[in-house]
This record gives sequence, structure tokens and C-alpha cells, in this order.
Amino acid sequence: MKEQILSQLSPGYPWKDRFHYIESLNSTNDRLKTMAKQGAPHGTVLIADRQTGGHGRRGRSFLSPGGVGIYFSLLLRPECAPTELMHLTCATAAAMCDAVEAAAGFRPGIKWTNDLVCGGRKLCGILTELGFRPNGELDYAIIGIGVNCCQRKADFPPELQDIAGSLAMVTGRDIDRAKVAAAMMEALYVMSQSLLSGKEALLASYRKDCITIGQEVSLVRGDEIRHGKALDVDDDGALVVAFPDGKIEHVNSGEVSVRGMYGYV
Repeated sequence: MKEQILSQLSPGYPWKDRFHYIESLNSTNDRLKTMAKQGAPHGTVLIADRQTGGHGRRGRSFLSPGGVGIYFSLLLRPECAPTELMHLTCATAAAMCDAVEAAAGFRPGIKWTNDLVCGGRKLCGILTELGFRPNGELDYAIIGIGVNCCQRKADFPPELQDIAGSLAMVTGRDIDRAKVAAAMMEALYVMSQSLLSGKEALLASYRKDCITIGQEVSLVRGDEIRHGKALDVDDDGALVVAFPDGKIEHVNSGEVSVRGMYGYV
């Protein structure tokens, strides 16, 4: 698989020597954190065929069987304050829309803040994590992405069959996972080049693809559920929500879970 992915990359892709492929591991993000602490360079990419302990936001598990998905982590070492990376997940999601469009021929939508969706089904999840030096300065950022490529509906457990999807289910044809992985590597490299200098353009792309904007949403914080309407995504990636009482709040993804009023999205 590694050679297949490498063969799909453009000749000018600069991080080929930092690409690692492992058949099976617990979590690509967790392994890459260890590699980061051991000095792995900016641009290191780790892809696994399967994960035994894949996880997403808020401690949720991410189903990661072999042969059907791409389980991917990228290490970045941006020279900036952590507050300058508030839009990292949004930038990644926008880049992933580019990658899916290039590899599979359709452009998915984004459910704020970190899921790629199509037809009411989740195709991809994103988890970004930061690491810090002992003095509190930013050491690294890790972008973790899981993409459902080849699954059919029956491949998902019953509790996920109505909300999970795959690139194959959307297109109705076989998906070349190596092509998807290479497109991800290319799109994320491009994104990384403008992560700090091109924030406005990255967020504009995100807003264009974000299907949550303009929708009725439920904000879930612990046992509390509040209903409102999503108006926009601000410059830090927070969701701007209007409530029936006229109040407007900027909601951070780390604080609440956002659900559509009807169905998954």
C-alpha cells in the first residue's frame, strides 16, 4: 500500500521521505504523538490500514477496520502561539473537501466542526491535537483523519447504518484508497503552506462547504440541550448561534456537541 500511495503523489510533493505506513496500530494520532516527542520533523505523515483504538472528539471511538478506510495523521510544527491555530480543524476540513473531490469526484459538505458528510451520512472525522513544551510554548500540532472509503451499508454495525457512509456508497463505484490517501497528503500540504498567512481564504472555503450554517441546531452540553439557528462560523472556527430569546453566542467545539434538529446533520 505504501508504494501505491507514493506512486500517486506528484513528483514535487516535498514530504515523501517523512511518510510512514503501518498495517495495524492502536491509533495513528497516539503513535505520532510519541514520534513527535522523539523529534519527528514537520510534515511527518503516518497512515495505517487499520486501528484497534481509533478515537475522535470527546473520547468517542472511531471504527477503523482494515481494507476499507484511510486512517491518517499529520505532524505540523508551526512557529506560532496556540491561539493562532484556533482555525486548524476548519482549515483541515476544507482541505479534505478538496482531497475527496480530487480523488472521488464529488465534493462533500462539512458538519461543523469536524465531520465530512454527504446525503445525511458521515464519511470522515477529524481530530486535531496540540502538544506543548515544558515552558508552555507550542511544540507541535497533530491532525488525525479517518475516512470511510470502501464500506457498504451492511459493513457498519446496526447502530451506525443510518448515519455512517463511505465514498463508495456516495459514488456507487469502487474507491482507490491509495489515490484518496495521496490526495489527502497533497491537499494538506497545500493547506499547511497558508495555515497562518491565508487564514481568511481557508475560512471562506470552510464556510462555503459548511452545511450547518443556516440550519436549526441542537447544542448539547452535558445534560443541557438548547435549540437555535446557526448563523455563521467566526474567525476562530466557533459556531455563531442565534437563540429564540434573541441572544447570539459563539460556541466553541470543545464545549458542546452540535446536532441537527432532524437526523445526523
